[in-house]
Formats: sequence, structure tokens, C-alpha cells
Amino acid sequence: MNRAKIIYRIMLSWVPLLLLGACVDELEIESLGNDEEAPPLVIEAVLTDEVINQKVFLSRSSQRLDLETDTIYNPNVPLGRGPRDSVDAESGATVRLFGDDGTEYDFFESEAGLYQSDQAFALQLGTNYTLEIITRNGNEYASDPITVPGRSELTNLYAERATNDNGEEGIAIYVDSEPREGDTQFYRYAYEETYKIVSPLWSANEFRLTDYDPCALPSPTYNLSVVPKEVENRVCYNTVASNTIIQLSTAGNPGGDISKHMVRFIGKDNFIISERYSILVQQQVQSADAFSLYSNLNNFSQSENIFSQVQPGAIYANVFRKDGTTENVLGYVSAVGVSNQRLFFNFEDFFPNDELPEFPFNCVYQSPPESHPSYCSQNPGPNPCPLSIIERVDLGTISYFSTYDQALVPLASCPSDYVVVPRICGDCTLLGSNVEPDFWIEG
Repeated sequence: MNRAKIIYRIMLSWVPLLLLGACVDELEIESLGNDEEAPPLVIEAVLTDEVINQKVFLSRSSQRLDLETDTIYNPNVPLGRGPRDSVDAESGATVRLFGDDGTEYDFFESEAGLYQSDQAFALQLGTNYTLEIITRNGNEYASDPITVPGRSELTNLYAERATNDNGEEGIAIYVDSEPREGDTQFYRYAYEETYKIVSPLWSANEFRLTDYDPCALPSPTYNLSVVPKEVENRVCYNTVASNTIIQLSTAGNPGGDISKHMVRFIGKDNFIISERYSILVQQQVQSADAFSLYSNLNNFSQSENIFSQVQPGAIYANVFRKDGTTENVLGYVSAVGVSNQRLFFNFEDFFPNDELPEFPFNCVYQSPPESHPSYCSQNPGPNPCPLSIIERVDLGTISYFSTYDQALVPLASCPSDYVVVPRICGDCTLLGSNVEPDFWIEG
């Protein structure tokens, strides 16, 4: 599963807490905020025993996340025209993985900061591997030796109607697992959930605006027409990777079997299960050091004031400069044994007599004026009307719904010949992809 961007966000939110609990190189907390030096290199790699193109994500730990602008949708602001967080990807690096059995794997940069192996391969149980990196400025880094500790098989992935500890009713997703070989005491779980989206106020037609000059005098010039849509935007699919740390230890359990371990809870009012929902769960058998590290990260992330809990010198990473130079390197490289299963379900499977969860945005009908006063008018005067249709079409913030219908917009102050809706209510591509995933099964 491709979790690079989610992993980066987790790391970014914990800098300078990264990384705690592993018995490896110690970093000094005071130096992480030194603006005169380059931001620390962040290395994230979860290498597995499945035959895939393995991935390594390299970045710099600049912290520029704006929670409001990144998470709140404004129907009046075009997407991409506002401040957003920026991932400082580390490009131009050379990445290689070496096994003590003589194997060597090269990685190429598939997108900024994301490096993929040029061939699919699986880590082998009992082999020690070292990840080596040369950044574009010539600095060389290496990880401590890593090895897949063991393998355990997911034997069952299932969902049940449940109530969480807060009294919220919803759907709980559980796993069962049986160990197969090696040391299988320490587990971590990750998932990708995919859900179907249906635009609630969709129309088969759309506006087409051409030859628009908002500054023309005495009034703007333009051609506005209503035409059949050429792009499917009624049904979409969105895939989201898990962004929480889910771990389990079977240390002290002689059998080592896992039964009914919850990996996800979804409240019944959550929009993502209103149509059809699927989850791909990956179970990772990890080392004791990795388990300890992620446990510490999880504990600090849940503290009201995480900075008050961290003492100078308490940050670790298992990657270091090969020439012995002291440098703050963040991140963790791990080797895991994995097992995957996928599950599908519908809302009606668990709540057959309940209404579907509501769409998460306020979808209202509007009938603004078609045009507006010229932007270059010498004496424009006050304009009591809302932003016009042609302005909003130009900005990409509305979708066509129908011709004017007073029953839909009884309070419109400056009605036109059309009824429009916020684009997000009539165009599902703002929330997902209109391409059905290869794995998708209707039911």
C-alpha cells in the first residue's frame, strides 16, 4: 500500500519528536530548530516480504502544515488557489538496498521524494539488509541492518455492528491471525479504505464559458452555454490510507494466535459508508525495536502537550552518516512480514432500516445573476447581487443543476435563468477519482 504521504504527515506532526524508543543513534533535540542549517533528512521505508516494487520516501522536515486550509473545504474558493501544506521532498538521491546474501537492489525516483525499486522483490527471512542513500549533495547514509523477524497469516477479516467506548454506534472491523514462522510477537496494522461517492445534486449537463472578458465595457462579454457533460462525475471512488498507529503484542501468549482484534471503527453517521465501502488491511510482523518506537510515538501523539514530555537527547533514528559526521537524521527503516486481506460491505448490511449518512457538505440550490458589472467600470456603484454565474464558472466553484425553478430557489434575490449548486455537490471528482478501481466489486 502506498502510504508515503500519510506517513510523511505523521512524521511532520511529530517533528521534533521523531524518533523515540529504538536502540540506535541519538539526536539532540535542541538542534532540530536551527534555521541556519538544512532541515533534517527524513527517511521512511517499510520493506516487506511480499513480491512488490519496494518504496523509500525521502524528505526534509520543514513544518509548514496549516490545519485549517488543508482540511476545510470552502465552496467559494477554487481548489489549488490557497495556502496548502508543502512536502519538502528530497529529490535526486541514489538509493540502494544490500543483502548479506549478496543481493543488491536499485531504486529510481518515480515522483518527487518517492523512490521505488526497479524490480519487484521480497525480503527473505533470515537475511540481513542495509539501506544506503546518497543525497544529491553527496552525503552518504546507511541504515542499521534490518531483517524480517517472522511471518503470520491473516486468517479472517470481518465487520460487525458495534458500539465504541464513547457510546457511538457504528461498524467495527476485526482481524484474526495465526503465526507461521519466526518471531511473531509484535504486530502493526495499516489499511487503505476505498469508498464509493455519488454526487447528490448531479446533472447530465454543464456550463461552457468561452470568450469571457470581465473588463469589457460597457459590460462583460462572454458566451455561456449549457452542454452535455463529457466527463463522468456522478460516481467516484476515494482511497485513503490509515494515519494512526495500530499495534498489538502477543508477548507472553504461548499460542500467539490473534482473535477479534479491532483495526478500525466507523461511526454509523460517517459519510464514507453511505454507498459501498471496502478496506484492505495489512498485518505487519515487526521487530521489538520497531514496536517500541511506534508505541512511544503513539503515546506522545496522544499527550495534551507532547513537547513537555520530551527530554533533550531522547530522539533516535536507525539511519546514520557513513562518514561518522554527527547529523540529525530522522526516520526509521524497517523490515516486516506481511499478510493482506480485503473486505467489502454496504451500509444496509448492518443498518437495513436506517437512513443513509448525510453528505458532508451543505448542498444548497442557488440562482445568482448570470453576469456582473464590468470590472473596469469607472463608477461601478454598489452591487446588491451575489457573485454571478459567469464569475463562478470561471473560478470553477459551481455546477449546473437545472433551468430556473422558483420552487428550488424561492428566496433568490437576483435570479437568473439557471439553478446552480456548489461544485462539490454536483461533481464527485472533487472528492475522488471517476475511475473504478481494478479490485472493486459491486454488491
